[in-house]
Amino acid sequence: MIELSGDLWDQYAAGAVIAITTNGTVDRDGNAIMLRGCARQARDRFPRLPQILGSLIRQHGSHVFDLGQRIVSFPIEEDPFQLPELSLIERSCRELVELADYKEWPSVVVPRPGCGGGGLSWKSVAPILQRHFDERFQVITNM
Repeated sequence: MIELSGDLWDQYAAGAVIAITTNGTVDRDGNAIMLRGCARQARDRFPRLPQILGSLIRQHGSHVFDLGQRIVSFPIEEDPFQLPELSLIERSCRELVELADYKEWPSVVVPRPGCGGGGLSWKSVAPILQRHFDERFQVITNM
């Protein structure tokens, strides 16, 4: 795992696959709830994303999904009004590694999961990511 600072969307513009932290909640219309952080930024950039993710969540539950356009979901909480769960972050790490292996992605950029609006400390999250992520994974924090 490589740590870097900068803007997630600059990495996307440079061609990287990026993960966006998500939750498992779907609204009445079947759209994923993407209220804050990089999920909200992705929703604003790609208006169909809530529909795509919502459909996948309804069919398969809250998991890591390739959403197309080099964007991957990375669940950290079941509900956007709950605190992120370390066990869910760990499961998402495992699923992301499996997906990266399958897709043969050479590089995936992940924001510090749960450490922004979620309120988790990087000290509690970093060891989980280090256990699973190899040199293909770059964990980014805003400057």
